[in-house]
Amino acid sequence: MTALGARARVRAELTREIADAARRHLASEGAAGLSLRAVARELGMASSAVYRYYPSRDDLLTALIVDAYDSLGTAVEETHGRVARDDLRGRLRAVCRAARAWALAHPHEYALVYGSPVPGYAAPKATIGPASRVGEVLCWIVADSDRGTDRQGDTLLSPGIAERMSLSDDSDLAARAIVVWTSLFGLVSFEMFGHTNNVVADHEAFFDRAVEQWADTLGLP
Repeated sequence: MTALGARARVRAELTREIADAARRHLASEGAAGLSLRAVARELGMASSAVYRYYPSRDDLLTALIVDAYDSLGTAVEETHGRVARDDLRGRLRAVCRAARAWALAHPHEYALVYGSPVPGYAAPKATIGPASRVGEVLCWIVADSDRGTDRQGDTLLSPGIAERMSLSDDSDLAARAIVVWTSLFGLVSFEMFGHTNNVVADHEAFFDRAVEQWADTLGLP
């Protein structure tokens, strides 16, 4: 290995260690309490050394957000890819269950991307693509479904949103996809943040029933 390759490897390892330490701080302090200095102390590094990898707290937050969205997106895409294309209801079940399973396994990362906004932080454009991955898979399912056309969506959605969702100019399809997307993360968020405690007795069964209702609304066979 060349000296340049060795330095790149060390940098990648330290970058990963810093991100891992930051995730531990998310669990104990929350996103708003994330501090580069605290991360540096945990790793036994000088603050100035950490700043060479992440120039600011916001840069570190952005990296954690992108990693979280990409981890969720990968989990959903891989699960979706194992279901036959003509099994539309099965695809929807797989996507929704994978999203919920990821949230349950990564509660602090889920709270980072779907919880309360971090005061003083504005997510940059770099987060848009990763944040869109689950929605894109839902769009694939909706686009493959048989449906009637209801042009009411033309007056309900922002101009051009269907095209941005890769659904041509069909605003009805876009509206359907948005209903499922918001319903999915709304229900998962209610469970994750305790809003359905003492209301829902069996969260998994309740979630699965909701998915079937969404599939019915979409007219999936």
